[in-house]
Amino acid sequence: MNAFIRLPALSVPATVLTVACALLLGGCAVGPDYKRPDAPATPAFKEAPADTSQWGEWKPAEPRDTSARSNWWAVFGDPALDTLMSQVQVSNQNIKAAEAQYRQALAALQSARAGYFPTVGASAGLNRASGSSGLIGNSQNATLSASWEIDVWGRVRRQVESSEASAQASQSDLASTLLSTQSTLAQSYFLLRIADQQKALLDRTVVDYEKSLQLVRNQYAAGTAQRSDVLQSETQLKSAQAQQIDIQITRAQLEHALAILTGKPPANLSIAPQDYAAAVPRVPVAVPSALLERRPDIGAAERRMAAANAQIGVAQAAYYPTLSLSATGGLSAGTLARWLSLPDRVWSIGPALAGTLFDGGLRSAAKAQAVAAYDQTVANYRQTVLAAFQEVEDNLAGARLLEQEGVVQNDALRSARDALALVNNRYRAGTASLLDVLTAQTTAYTAERTYLTILGRQYTTSAVLIKALGGGWHIETDSASNTAPAGTAPGGSATQ
Repeated sequence: MNAFIRLPALSVPATVLTVACALLLGGCAVGPDYKRPDAPATPAFKEAPADTSQWGEWKPAEPRDTSARSNWWAVFGDPALDTLMSQVQVSNQNIKAAEAQYRQALAALQSARAGYFPTVGASAGLNRASGSSGLIGNSQNATLSASWEIDVWGRVRRQVESSEASAQASQSDLASTLLSTQSTLAQSYFLLRIADQQKALLDRTVVDYEKSLQLVRNQYAAGTAQRSDVLQSETQLKSAQAQQIDIQITRAQLEHALAILTGKPPANLSIAPQDYAAAVPRVPVAVPSALLERRPDIGAAERRMAAANAQIGVAQAAYYPTLSLSATGGLSAGTLARWLSLPDRVWSIGPALAGTLFDGGLRSAAKAQAVAAYDQTVANYRQTVLAAFQEVEDNLAGARLLEQEGVVQNDALRSARDALALVNNRYRAGTASLLDVLTAQTTAYTAERTYLTILGRQYTTSAVLIKALGGGWHIETDSASNTAPAGTAPGGSATQ
């Protein structure tokens, strides 16, 4: 049940006094003022290396989640990657959708701010009617009206506060989408380059296996080798050829993914294979507090808390009556001649007070819903922070351990190549069997492909770690002092 109370018309001075009092009352807004809740934090990352002096001077951009970020992928020094990245921001459809969502949020904020101002309307009418006497009369009128709901309890201000925080959250969502898309593109690009190197390795391996098979066939024809030796060599060659075909599937799919990320049909993008020997950069580790400031997804979660908190005030303001001021003025006349002379003037002005006396618990339910929604955003915010810490720790551990694994695997590759050379010499001297040669060849090939896999994981882990730290890093000193040695790029073949 709603109670609408029309206050008696007041004189102009009294009306002005009423509005002034309302504006003074409007200085306070009901509902809780926003205070950012505590979030889980640690003084340092668990997986961060103890000695970081070897990294040189790295410096983050301004610690704000929506600040402009530098081209973090430039640390890899790859012009082809730079070109692809330049197309993402202007052509990726997910980024365009996030930008459109941000514009929607800005429009919603503008709509909320309109509540600060009065609503003005105009109307004009022409009526022709007859009464019981049978006389037909005309009436013509033109009216200008204005109404203004005075924000006594801060309902409009809380709604604007909520809309403003939502717009900021949408802006952070846009930054998060851009950063995530850039990271995905970098990972796909690095995997494509590793696929190029694996394809080159398989090409060399197939050529060497073909030479080995021809040698065995010649020995079989001369009676110095058995038929089983020929079959084993053929099996080894066919297996390598199958893998040679399979790696092309992987590369094609990665190239298609890069096309979609840059907003193109797969048929419109072709990336030529090339050798890839870029060093893997060492990513600087920010302190955890800086992580909270830099990550756009954390910023978006925090702004959604502020928006939900303001909605509690909006719900609480419904408990109080609304005070509005309305004014109407116009002209009315029965004939056109009176309009041309002096039509009747009508006007009214006065405040109105309206409040709800009984609603069956509707307002209390709305407030409870707003409080629960706020509690949900708090939990989501803290979970986002925890997930960010996990992502950083996972990739810190990955970057550190993959570097160690790469060094060890590179040593294993050298040993496998040396062993293969010795076995080949023994085989030519007749002191080793063909099985020994095939085993050594397979071991050398497997070691080299494993090394390339580790190298690819190092590249992708670096890209993900930069994203996890919020992106936007740049180097203050020469980039050569800030890169981890990726090991000697394997340039030999699996056989000798």
